[in-house]
Amino acid sequence: MQSTCPLSALRNLLKARELDGMLIPRADAHQSEDCAPHDNKLEFISGFTGSAGLALILADRALLFVDGRYQVQARHQVDLEAFEIHHLHEEPIHLWLRDNLPAGKRIAFEPLLMVNSQYENLRASGCDLVAVNDDPLNDIWPARPAAPCGLIKSMPDEISGESSANKRQRVAAALTAAGADYLALTLPDNIAWLLNVRGSDIAMNPVPHSFALVKNNGDIEWFVAREKLHQLSDETLSQVTLASPEDFLSRCEAIAADKRIWLDGDYAPVAVRFAVEAGHGRVIWQPDPITLMKANKNEVELAGYRASHIDDGAAWVNFLAWLSHEVPLREAAGNPITELEAQEKQLEFRKLCDNFQQQSFSTISAAGSNAAMCHYHSSPETNHAITGHEFYLNDSGGQYTNGTTDATRTLSFGQVDAQRRLHYTAVLKGFLALITLQFPQGAQGHQLDAFARRPLWELGLDYDHGTGHGVGHNLLIHENPHRMAKKVNPWPLLPGNILTIEPGYYLDGSHGIRIENQVEVVASQPGFCKFASLTLIPVDLSAVDLSLLNEQEIAWLDEYHLWVRETLSPRVSSEARPWLFEATAPVRARLAG
Repeated sequence: MQSTCPLSALRNLLKARELDGMLIPRADAHQSEDCAPHDNKLEFISGFTGSAGLALILADRALLFVDGRYQVQARHQVDLEAFEIHHLHEEPIHLWLRDNLPAGKRIAFEPLLMVNSQYENLRASGCDLVAVNDDPLNDIWPARPAAPCGLIKSMPDEISGESSANKRQRVAAALTAAGADYLALTLPDNIAWLLNVRGSDIAMNPVPHSFALVKNNGDIEWFVAREKLHQLSDETLSQVTLASPEDFLSRCEAIAADKRIWLDGDYAPVAVRFAVEAGHGRVIWQPDPITLMKANKNEVELAGYRASHIDDGAAWVNFLAWLSHEVPLREAAGNPITELEAQEKQLEFRKLCDNFQQQSFSTISAAGSNAAMCHYHSSPETNHAITGHEFYLNDSGGQYTNGTTDATRTLSFGQVDAQRRLHYTAVLKGFLALITLQFPQGAQGHQLDAFARRPLWELGLDYDHGTGHGVGHNLLIHENPHRMAKKVNPWPLLPGNILTIEPGYYLDGSHGIRIENQVEVVASQPGFCKFASLTLIPVDLSAVDLSLLNEQEIAWLDEYHLWVRETLSPRVSSEARPWLFEATAPVRARLAG
């Protein structure tokens, strides 16, 4: 468990500054899902390592707010004598403050770590929000890791499919149409896309930490550490004006007078708003136009996704064939394969591909009850054996030169009980209901979400995470703006969008199930779209009650498995090929057998 010493030190600091409490989000100045160790203040103060959360530290209480993915994990990682665990969405922090603290309490926050929409919600809490700009936790964090400083490289136009100059002109046109003078950029993936560069500040996240200002004529000022630029060509650097990241806020203030600055209220730190207002500028609150431009993939990017998934599918099949052979043998010998061994072997297979660069996120290799934590990551302390009587869930992906992959398979290596079989079949039917769906062009993610949940709902079950998310092109594994979940997502789904489909079910202390394919939105009948799978991995049918599948579901599985077999059989090892043919055998043949 995390020592409470940081809590005591922070409380002493707050008392010295006459503050009643402080908000510590799982965030950096770029709203990165994966924080660099230098920026992960929430983990330092609480011990929680998940990708989303918020702590409220008061003189006599400490509260950790996490979403449904992390309710179990938080209770495993955090000292429950020191922290109360709350639900991030069911009990939003601004409502908790309003309902539990007297008005006027002085609550500190760091403006670079809070976006404007969060700030406005908190203003309605009745608390006195006190901005602190001097990184106060630095005073109580003596062994704080250094800030990241990864090298940046160019993304060639033949892989990106569009030059940076052309992208900047498209952004300039959007600014002009909106009557804006500047667009302030703080999201690393939007900057990487715009400049056709990729970074290495955080493993598995090929984006550079930096800021930028785009003028309505297409000129761009890039606020980036010069130590990161050694691999960039003079041609790339000649297209930008360079400045230090530390000068970004002062520059926003300096240019603001009588200007209209475009900010994204959901992602730009409120510190940028404060700088613009201090400079007597006007803020235009609109979603960053690059976010949607980036999500609408061009033909070159789409071709890259398809090619990278063939590479990834071959690695998956080689891995699954090895795993299926070794699990029963090793278990019988009393030396079972473990979660960590399996994920290391899977990485070895991915590394055989020349286009593979790195993982696209930390592999979720989860056996038995560990899979009930849907974002579990194995460690030497939790490393579970993979056996024939429990499910094994593997959620993993790769960053390839020409694309990014993300897929999940839940596997069974022996007989499963009736409850597990029922749960697995319901998850599969939800997956099939959505991946076979034809929907009106422009439908939104939340309008489709329930199709994947219905088979579980009919059993009185559900899962507490989204059903799908966007995926970047050699960028971030979770890419905005598209998402399929219960929460409203107002962005239309159009041909060229890339998402995942990943329903699941998790029974605490017993098992977890998820099936995930990455898909491309493609045109269907006039005015309608459908999903075309990018993922090429057999779906394990050994735990399915095949009698519960209808004709449409069987037809899709057989067609999908035929495509997987024909595409990958020339690419996989000779040892894996027999397993591939068995794993993709037609459902009707299984039923007949």
